[in-house]
Formats: sequence, structure tokens, C-alpha cells
Amino acid sequence: MTGSENSNVRILIGECYCRTVRFEVVDAFSYAMNCHCSNCRRTTGSAFKPFAGIAQDKLRIVRGGDQRMIFGDDTTHDAHCGRCGSLLYSRVREGQWVHVAMGTLVDAPSIRPSAHIFVASKAPWHDITDNLPQYRGHIGVV
Repeated sequence: MTGSENSNVRILIGECYCRTVRFEVVDAFSYAMNCHCSNCRRTTGSAFKPFAGIAQDKLRIVRGGDQRMIFGDDTTHDAHCGRCGSLLYSRVREGQWVHVAMGTLVDAPSIRPSAHIFVASKAPWHDITDNLPQYRGHIGVV
């Protein structure tokens, strides 16, 4: 992510709860969803994880990179703050994309979640009350 390539693109700031880890990401997300799978629920401690997807080279750690806890391998993983435990992002799709945990963004992104995914395994105590499409698994699996 170079300044000349992105001179007209809005850059968003994201950070963990304790502000140890900070990142910048281009406000050019390709998609955003609410994931209800059990892994996302456990890693966030919430009913679902709102995330926004973007090519991994559009995210840059600007502070505390050495303080991250990585769960997974070099290619695909979840990145948390090693101090407070906040989930920052998940590296997915053969390591080419990141799913930024939208709750870590300090600045409001221009994208909003467009669907709920993995609702077949959603928390039984949570009711989805909006009108977004719901998919049993990935998009396309109704």
C-alpha cells in the first residue's frame, strides 16, 4: 500500500481495545457480512462477527505488529492483540484476503454488511431482526 497508488483513496484506522496494535486499511472493501459460525462467535465472544473483506495488501500494521497473537499458520490465521486479546482480522482465501473485524475500525467504513452467513449454526439465544438475506452457510447456500 503506497501513497502514490492510493492518493485519492480514503484510509481507515483500526485498533484493538487497548490500542497496542493499530492498522490502516483502504476504504475499498469488496464485501461485508455478519458471520454466525461457531468459530466467529468464540473468537469475538459475541453472537456474530461483522467483517469486511479486502485484498491483504490493502491492510498495513502501523503499530504493535510484534504484539499480535496469530492463531493459524502463515497463510491463513486469526490475528489478535497479544495484550488485550481483541480479534483484529482473519487472513483467508489462501492468504490473499483479510476479513477485518468491523468493530475494530475507529473510522466508519463506507460499506455495510449485506448478509448473514452460517445462520444454520447461529447462537440459539440470538434472533436476527433485520431484513438482510440469511444463508445457512456461505453466500448462495440458502
